[in-house]
Amino acid sequence: MKRLLPALSLVVLSACTAEPPPPPEPGDPAVVDSRHYSVIFENDVVRLLKINYEPGESSVLHRHPDSVVVILSGGTTRFTNPDGTTQDVELPTDSALYLPAAVHNSQNIGATRTEAVLVELKSTAAPTAMLPAERPGMAMTPLADGPRAAAFRITADASFGEPAGTTHDYDQVVVALAPAEVALTVDGTLVKSTWARGDAQFIGRGVAHESRNASGAPVDFVLVAIR
Repeated sequence: MKRLLPALSLVVLSACTAEPPPPPEPGDPAVVDSRHYSVIFENDVVRLLKINYEPGESSVLHRHPDSVVVILSGGTTRFTNPDGTTQDVELPTDSALYLPAAVHNSQNIGATRTEAVLVELKSTAAPTAMLPAERPGMAMTPLADGPRAAAFRITADASFGEPAGTTHDYDQVVVALAPAEVALTVDGTLVKSTWARGDAQFIGRGVAHESRNASGAPVDFVLVAIR
């Protein structure tokens, strides 16, 4: 028994002085927090996440690349950084923000439910597209601007339409702000005709498409244009 004591003491000492394991890497929010983040579309250019937080609800530490968030139901969100510092951000309904890549936790500290569509920018290619200052048949109001993308609130006239074969030199994500009847054909296939608030659709740069407002009235969307 006496001979075991020195060896046992070394084991205890080693356990006490060993370096603690490193904290886990911040995860993909759709994996580590599927309660609040769900994937609605993904390709090699973007990933679209639907975000929902009830009042008081909090996430876990997670990461995002450069992103544009479109706020469908606003409120106040507290972002907590890995070092424990916090920032409270007011997110107005029908607004948009450009968000540089970040690691954080987030919490809805307001009194109302928050809902948003997050456009994560996956491509690391250098921006090449010039974004339009105006488009025929559309009123465009800038909402957010960043190195890789910009967001606009657009109101399409009752007579708005794009003829078959229309292309743009930028990728775009269109998010509906209200129910609408807008027929969208992409690469020869009808992909959308009836829109609900929060519906989102990706249209790639250089891809031929056609659209027509069949609502009989102006319709509102957020356009996220990717450079």
